[in-house]
Amino acid sequence: MPTAGYGEAGRGRQPDPQARPRLPERVGKVEQLNNIVRRGYQPAQVSAGVAIETGERDDKSKPILAAKYPGLHSLRHFYASWCINRREDGGLGLPPKVVQERLGHSSIRMTMDIYGHLFPRGDDASELAAAEAVLLG
Repeated sequence: MPTAGYGEAGRGRQPDPQARPRLPERVGKVEQLNNIVRRGYQPAQVSAGVAIETGERDDKSKPILAAKYPGLHSLRHFYASWCINRREDGGLGLPPKVVQERLGHSSIRMTMDIYGHLFPRGDDASELAAAEAVLLG
């Protein structure tokens, strides 16, 4: 059976595992990552208010804004944070091992080194206050 490019598996051919993903642009050619970021991801951030001032002003004296997160890697961190956050805070509340697997980390240590501060702690403030009341009267 002949092999095909990344997006051609639905055409009766097996995808080439070595092929890189291809995204069509407006005129049907392959879209480059930097164009996706520059023309799509960054303007979407600015429109959503996830932006910083550049220190420059336009011809109407309005501040020129730039995307707060310049690359797509920030989406990976967002996804990790969403997986970790408690359900009551809008997250999925997943345990560390599941987050490690979803992110493709080689070890749980890597996951905890990067995202350990986001996992809920077991020492709740109310429990500490109760212990203080018992100990100090």
